[in-house]
Amino acid sequence: MFLQKRCSVYFNIYLPERIEALSGSCVIIKCRFEIEEQYDKDLTESAKGVWYKDRNDVNRNVVFNSSTPRRNSFIRGNIIGKLKDKDCTTVFYDLRSYHSGQYYFRVEGKGRLKETYIKNNVLIDVIESPHKPRVQLYVEQKEVQGQEEVLEGSSVSLRCSAETLCSSPPPTLTWSSTPRIPLSESSRLEELISDLNFTATHRQHRVTFTCTITYQLQDENKTAQDSITVHVQYSPKNTAVSVLPSSSLLEGSSVTLICSSDANPAVNYTWSRESEGQMEQLQTGDTLTFNRTDPTHGGWYHCTAQNQHGSQNSSVMLDIQFTKKHFQVCCTDHSWSFSLLDVPQISTSSSCARTDVTVCFCEADGNPAPELEWHLSGRPVTNSSNTFISEERLSSTGLRSSITLHQSLTHTSTLQCISNNTRGTASQLLQLPSSVEREFPFCDTSNRRTSINNL
Repeated sequence: MFLQKRCSVYFNIYLPERIEALSGSCVIIKCRFEIEEQYDKDLTESAKGVWYKDRNDVNRNVVFNSSTPRRNSFIRGNIIGKLKDKDCTTVFYDLRSYHSGQYYFRVEGKGRLKETYIKNNVLIDVIESPHKPRVQLYVEQKEVQGQEEVLEGSSVSLRCSAETLCSSPPPTLTWSSTPRIPLSESSRLEELISDLNFTATHRQHRVTFTCTITYQLQDENKTAQDSITVHVQYSPKNTAVSVLPSSSLLEGSSVTLICSSDANPAVNYTWSRESEGQMEQLQTGDTLTFNRTDPTHGGWYHCTAQNQHGSQNSSVMLDIQFTKKHFQVCCTDHSWSFSLLDVPQISTSSSCARTDVTVCFCEADGNPAPELEWHLSGRPVTNSSNTFISEERLSSTGLRSSITLHQSLTHTSTLQCISNNTRGTASQLLQLPSSVEREFPFCDTSNRRTSINNL
């Protein structure tokens, strides 16, 4: 560079064209200069450096003089380079907006060495807020765009980097997240780079990570930040079935099963139920509704949530309770029997005969499972020398009881089977024959099956 009137190649200065400084902080001007060899003897330890602002008038616009740094009221600073080594690196402190402008350097040594470098200057731009850091997303060590989705199980790294401005103490980088999750970061403060490393899981889906740069100034802290929201693809989690109003309800009620799952991308729902040991496919969608239930709707229902990354199941059991009791009654004296089934129809030709003993059977079905009692002539019957009672559990809702009566009890007695559970009571009256010739209207020697429905 050709400087001042001499136009000599030996008077040069090397400065940055522009430097930014944070208001309330400092600025470092990296500076080196050259002089003609004939003046080298005049460049001693006592040499001084002078800075001018906006104009290079020697008598005006002087903003800093290294020989009287404390007397200068416009700007505080210090030449931290050694002028004898032609290093004019300078630091200015506590800059404000009015310090913005063009700055020129002048060196003064012994003898005739007095040179102002007017051809080259540095622009100092004082800003009120720091620049935002930059957050980058790396998946398996490859940079990807922030809006791209990450597959669960991938190795993820978030890198935060920032341009640093002069500050004492130096600025720091910190990470935070919304919602808050534990973070483990590694920082390289000399480069002001901070890496946040983790293995992607569904817990990081839609989590926003924020990197903040903080400058601790004398009168305040100044910050800037950049954020990125991570999107993770993952298989269904936390699949669950809820039932409205309840999984235990009376027949005839309406019920809705609702399946929910946490997944990305969204899942497809499929409903099925267990039927005779086989899985019966029902329908798709997140809800399954029965407007009017009956006992056949009871049992286990399964919801399968599935997306391209996997599937997950959840199950619920519907318990359909009913108050109606279904009786099957059979009486036998070794030569006849009959049953009372659900269909309310009784054969008019039913009849029976007895010998030494009469055996009667009573079957009841209910939900919850019922209990059975025998009453003879209105009184409860227990095991004795003239009666024998046995019970057999037919299913989770069915019970069968038999009673054997000595013939001495049948000529004047009436027999009643009583069934009850928490939902109610039902009973069936059996008229016992007093002789072999007397017809018993509920028995049929051809083993015809007859049904009675009691409410």
